[in-house]
Amino acid sequence: MATASIPTSSERTTEPPSPTPSPKPLRGPTPDRLSLPFDQRLLLSTFTAFACGTFLGYTTTSRLAALRFRAENAHRLPMSQPGWYLYHKSKNYYKLQKGIPAGLRSGFWIASWTSIFFIIEESMDVFRGTWRAGRSLREMEGVSELEPQRMEKCVQGSRDFVSSGVAGMVTGGLWSAWNGFPMVTAARTIRIGLFAGLGYGLAQDFLTWARGKSGGVVNDAESWIYRGAKNRVRKEDDVGE
Repeated sequence: MATASIPTSSERTTEPPSPTPSPKPLRGPTPDRLSLPFDQRLLLSTFTAFACGTFLGYTTTSRLAALRFRAENAHRLPMSQPGWYLYHKSKNYYKLQKGIPAGLRSGFWIASWTSIFFIIEESMDVFRGTWRAGRSLREMEGVSELEPQRMEKCVQGSRDFVSSGVAGMVTGGLWSAWNGFPMVTAARTIRIGLFAGLGYGLAQDFLTWARGKSGGVVNDAESWIYRGAKNRVRKEDDVGE
């Protein structure tokens, strides 16, 4: 039987060790609010507001509809088990009939006013940023006279709680004008909108600080919030190549 010869150590070819690939630098989080572009942020907030408004509108209206059904039929309560079954079945149908349209209507209105708030907030960010970049009252038609890098940097620096507070105040004023509130009620509504906008803006600024974005260039490897997205960033880089 032929045996395979084993090469000696001198006959073995030594291959050079493959160089270890250097780790790819991670991209820093986007400078947009909540690290989301405006279109995604608007879509997410509108959908969330619609879902919450629909749920709250349905639960409130259906509960009132159930109480109304009990009051209207208090004089003719059923006397048998099949009668009670039909009674509760009719009550549930009445709750759905009144609750679903009211819930959808409430969700639509809340989503509309939420989108107005976010549009005003983004508009204030862009307006303040372009103003800081050198935009003047004489050249309000466009921003072609501004340097793109400087304008982008100024817009990013303007995304703070001030724009959120102004957006909340303007939204409260529009809500008061839409409903025709008197002066005292309108002032209270505008003040509530201002405080709500400031609170929301400060919460965003806190998340920005926690992500490590306060202070210019961001090293997302040092951010304790952004660590969970490292694998996703590497996967996106591999797919891009």
